[in-house]
Amino acid sequence: MRQMAAPSGRSPRPVPAAKGQNKAGAESRPVPIHRPRTYAAIDLGTNNCRLLIARPQGGELVVIDAFSRIVRLGEGLHGTGKISQAAMDRTVAALSVCADKLRRRHVTLSRAVATEACRRASNGEELAERVKRETGIALDIISAAEEAKLAVLGCHNLMEAGDGPALIFDIGGGSTELMHIDASDDDVMIRDWISVPWGVVSLTEHASAAEDSLAARQACYAQMREVTREAFAAFAGRAERFAGQPLRLLGTSGTVTTLASVFLDLPRYDRRAVDGLVVPSDAMREISRRLADASIADRSEIACIGRERADLVVAGCAILESIIDLWPAARVGVADRGIREGILRTLARQGRDVPVTRREFRK
Repeated sequence: MRQMAAPSGRSPRPVPAAKGQNKAGAESRPVPIHRPRTYAAIDLGTNNCRLLIARPQGGELVVIDAFSRIVRLGEGLHGTGKISQAAMDRTVAALSVCADKLRRRHVTLSRAVATEACRRASNGEELAERVKRETGIALDIISAAEEAKLAVLGCHNLMEAGDGPALIFDIGGGSTELMHIDASDDDVMIRDWISVPWGVVSLTEHASAAEDSLAARQACYAQMREVTREAFAAFAGRAERFAGQPLRLLGTSGTVTTLASVFLDLPRYDRRAVDGLVVPSDAMREISRRLADASIADRSEIACIGRERADLVVAGCAILESIIDLWPAARVGVADRGIREGILRTLARQGRDVPVTRREFRK
């Protein structure tokens, strides 16, 4: 392109390139932005809404963002069979936060699952439709069998080494799953499993102390123990064939991580201290019975329990003791990982990014 002559004594000024051209006159093209794949997993349980966002790096999945909020989705469900409007509102608000994080983190592939509360509620699909409409998140109400598989996939590599029979349990808000597994570095297989409709929320609503006295609290705990013992009876019968063998036991849930925090006497929750911890089963029993005897006010004052968990932790203790009864391992492994990590592993396999069955999650 020619330039016009400048007035005497002045240097010529360059003419700006036409739109779509660079300074040399060649057509310019937008520079593509290359981002690594980013995966997200949302687990909407009966009590909590939790999100993890991870990115493959150095052969493993590295968590780059997380979110957790207690929404008490199953509050009142045991009595009414429906999710309340207030619980829906809390859940949609939490999932709106998740949706914003998915956008800001440029998530490539994601999955959101809902478990027992939505399975059981007559209006579970109504909630899923509202979530899709107001947040854009497609909520998948999964079966108990898939819930068990995802929990196992997410945490099995924390199982203690050894050849003895191995059991993973997941104490949720509305249900509890027990999975007898065979695991290796490469794969995991569920040999036997059971899901019962008792979690910390449903069991608390089913059995509550008539008054705040020690006798009433002890009677309530005994009732919780009896309910869970009956629920696990069929599985316990099948587990009798392992009597005398060195059993291995791993738990993934807020109950075991909370009790592990109490065992360590942590001033605040610390995932690095809890995830992968192994606690003597007798210590777990002692903590469970101490919490069951304590008043709700006293439980609220214990670090890592607080007001949000004070009313639900006792039901978790009852379920845990019943699990130790039927699977009397000397130690209980603790996993602060489960369904979300299982989802992320599955998504990464689909993306063919990393051999995540061999890797740990780094947070």
